[in-house]
Amino acid sequence: MKFPYSEKVLEHFRNPRNVGKIDDADGKATVGSPACGDMVAVYIKVDPKDSRISDVKFESYGCASNIATGSIITELAKGRTLEEAKSITWTQASDALGGLPKIKAHCSVLAVDGLRSAIQNYEEKHGLVKDMTPTTVDVVRRRLGKVMNPLTGLDMVRTNLVKEIEIKDGEVKIVVDLPDNHQFAPNIKEEVIDKIESLWDVKKVVVEFTE
Repeated sequence: MKFPYSEKVLEHFRNPRNVGKIDDADGKATVGSPACGDMVAVYIKVDPKDSRISDVKFESYGCASNIATGSIITELAKGRTLEEAKSITWTQASDALGGLPKIKAHCSVLAVDGLRSAIQNYEEKHGLVKDMTPTTVDVVRRRLGKVMNPLTGLDMVRTNLVKEIEIKDGEVKIVVDLPDNHQFAPNIKEEVIDKIESLWDVKKVVVEFTE
């Protein structure tokens, strides 16, 4: 049986580039789900003078393809402008690795989604988003669908942690069905605020717990 991975994939798996977290990242995003077996977090630093990605790192939770695609995406993105980085496709990532097994093609899609979401996070924080659609409950709920429930590995919407969403005068209040002294409450609160506060018309995010 032919080995499914190219030498390039194995090389990036064994020696991944740009691994780690940027604590003061200008933009960041986490996509995927550990319940599905693959998840990637992407962090970027941006030079405001020319909107160029000066540094990019990733954290991967998954298989060899997931790690390799996270590595190659950061390599492709570093030094590019935001617009150039947004144009990187999953096929480019796959081709740069010498190809991926069809069953693992989703890993390159996930890596590209992580990069684009980190760029979107940066653009929203800096008022660069062209879509000025008002924030609605549905928009907030979709955002919360990307916040993981650490107890299950699924998102907090599908696991019914979101009890209430209220939007009024630029303030978004989210009630989470967990006690405020739960071990994961601080992490969930941080993730929720990070996902929502970057929306252009949101002035304040309030996260409350049920107990």
